[in-house]
Amino acid sequence: MPNEPIIRIEDLHFTYPGDSKETLRGIDLEIAAGSFVAVLGHNGSGKSTLAKLLNAILLPTSGHVYVAGVDTADEERLLEVRGTVGLVFQNPDNQIVANVVEDDVAFAPENLGVESSEIRRRVDDALKTVGMYEYRQHAPHLLSGGQKQRVAIAGALAMQPRVLVLDEPTAMLDPVGRREVISTVTSLCRERGMTVVLITHHMSECVNADRLIALSDGRVIADGTPREVFSQIELLRREGLTAPATVRLLQTLREAGYDVPLTALTVDECADAVAGLLAAGAGRA
Repeated sequence: MPNEPIIRIEDLHFTYPGDSKETLRGIDLEIAAGSFVAVLGHNGSGKSTLAKLLNAILLPTSGHVYVAGVDTADEERLLEVRGTVGLVFQNPDNQIVANVVEDDVAFAPENLGVESSEIRRRVDDALKTVGMYEYRQHAPHLLSGGQKQRVAIAGALAMQPRVLVLDEPTAMLDPVGRREVISTVTSLCRERGMTVVLITHHMSECVNADRLIALSDGRVIADGTPREVFSQIELLRREGLTAPATVRLLQTLREAGYDVPLTALTVDECADAVAGLLAAGAGRA
């Protein structure tokens, strides 16, 4: 069934060896198959640690993470977990291992012993999916940051995961590169039905997600649609987070006494709200 959770997290706690303070403190979550979930938090909130727990790079100190019903702590099924959840890191240079783009994308399936004709099919399909097929013979180090990150995503796709977890994939990119990557992962979810978990601290990258989970100090502080979460201006402020610029503008207008909604997230929606205000003579609430 499409709404069955592909990831289930139960009372998840995690503490790094040698630390006295828990990084994650009792997380309970379910993530539906085929959904686009953004996880937002400031540095130190635990969001990158959560990403690594979803792929079993880290294992819970206590509690459980289930991926397609498999406990990530089950050592005998580790490859199954990692085959289900692909992970892309913030620095693509840390994931690119070959001198030619197509060889890099083929690296992981080759190491798993996938038959050569199947590897060829997967590599071509993955590169076409991320819009990098024409660069298949290029040297990765000559690509832009956004292009490198799309190659890293293609490398994860070649493993044919059901879930793609991206740990701040745009943190090192310029605005053009960020748009390229976000457009790519959004298409993977909307057009291919892949479950996407996007870890980010860029508010604008969360706007089109189905669900937004905000973390602070190892706990979930908000969980809902982006409209629901970003409308909680005071909560976000207390936790050192900010809403998108559109919502901040509308909040400023509300504080000045104007009747505008806080749920207009996109630039077009915000412009419509302000235009409506002007058309009504800028009447105060």
